[in-house]
Amino acid sequence: MPPAHRVAVIGAGAAGLAAVKALLDAGVEAVAYEKGDRPGGLWARDNASGLSPAYRSLHLNTSKRRTEFADHPMPRHWPDYPSADLVAGYLADYSTRFGLTGHIRLGTTVTSVERAGEGGWTVTTDSGDTDRYAGVVVANGHNWLPRRPDPAYPGHFAGVEMHAHDYRTPEVFRDRRVLVVGMGNSAMDIAVDASHVARGPVLLSARRGVHIVPKYLFGRPSDATGGALAVLPWRVRQRVAGTLLRLAVGTPQRYGLPAPEGGLFQNHPTISDTILHRLTHGEVAARPGIDRLAGDTVVFADGTSAPVDVIVWATGYQVHIPFLAARWVGDDPEQLPLYQRVFHLDDPSLTFVGLMQSTGAALPVVEVQAKLAAAWFSGGYALPPAAEQRRAVDRALRAAVARWGDRRPRMRIDFDQYLAAVPREIAAGRARLRRGARPFTATTREGSPA
Repeated sequence: MPPAHRVAVIGAGAAGLAAVKALLDAGVEAVAYEKGDRPGGLWARDNASGLSPAYRSLHLNTSKRRTEFADHPMPRHWPDYPSADLVAGYLADYSTRFGLTGHIRLGTTVTSVERAGEGGWTVTTDSGDTDRYAGVVVANGHNWLPRRPDPAYPGHFAGVEMHAHDYRTPEVFRDRRVLVVGMGNSAMDIAVDASHVARGPVLLSARRGVHIVPKYLFGRPSDATGGALAVLPWRVRQRVAGTLLRLAVGTPQRYGLPAPEGGLFQNHPTISDTILHRLTHGEVAARPGIDRLAGDTVVFADGTSAPVDVIVWATGYQVHIPFLAARWVGDDPEQLPLYQRVFHLDDPSLTFVGLMQSTGAALPVVEVQAKLAAAWFSGGYALPPAAEQRRAVDRALRAAVARWGDRRPRMRIDFDQYLAAVPREIAAGRARLRRGARPFTATTREGSPA
């Protein structure tokens, strides 16, 4: 049997670090496993894991006050939108300040996590070492395995293809004709970077439109404006914020981009001050989706074509949890139902921190998720009965589909609503304990006792 309060954390990025800190604060022994050579995960540019997608020009697209951990504020003298390197240093400081680094096994890849009967969980690493734990926190992130177009576009491309994950500096684009495919934050950043060195305008292709929000609205970080509206129902927020955005910058169609699918706060907006400037100056040119590839030419859905030397697929990432069997994550981890986006419905000793897609920053979300998981593992919180958990998960899915449609609805959360809801859930779990609900033990399984 493993120690009753010894928990494995898989990953030492922002989510894993928050989990280790919360567990230690709650008196739970924590051991983290990190493939890289230092804490920081995806923000630790060029670390040994090879998984970081951070490029030289990368900055936060949420402001520091809406991004920082509550337990570790970002320095006041920092810019509102710090660079990736500053964020990596911030996470390293967080690890050092709270004594987390000594609890992390760096340079260690977890190859399997398996239920060991009533004896907790067995964690196996690439060196063949195994260890036993009462519980597991999965915090391996979901922005490291590139997603490419599937099915692939017809035809053959004779030039260079790369995914945004592999981009670091714009020199790769110098004097080349460049096409960037995608409308997310990385697509916009890369298109802007390339436009300063490429041959001719950089082409920006997308099948779907998104709302483009500048980093500042009316002299304030734009997400601060959104936060001020958080007390309103999201439909009301959508109308108010959408009106402000149109007054400030107009619609994407004004810049030749496709119309967004759905309103603001439904699909994740792209945050950029610079893409609209480059579009209006002709250094970036909008194109529709791709129809086919033809040697050194790309043919677009409207019948136009253009010669291209380099295609950048800024087409996002797959959720991948390779160390867990399909029995735990199914065929598609994006569809994994979790109570409060933390607890596995079949076995709540398996928890997840960071397996979500937020309308705002990730760090405050993983911080409260970590505190919820730690409250459970420390015995200071009780889950509701299994049937109640499943009803709550079903309600959340229905609400997510109504708001966000069929694109990752299981993972979607409203940033401000979620940050307000988790502390209430922790308080409710304490009340359930007082009413006699059973707390966590190493053998707690099948949802939770009624």
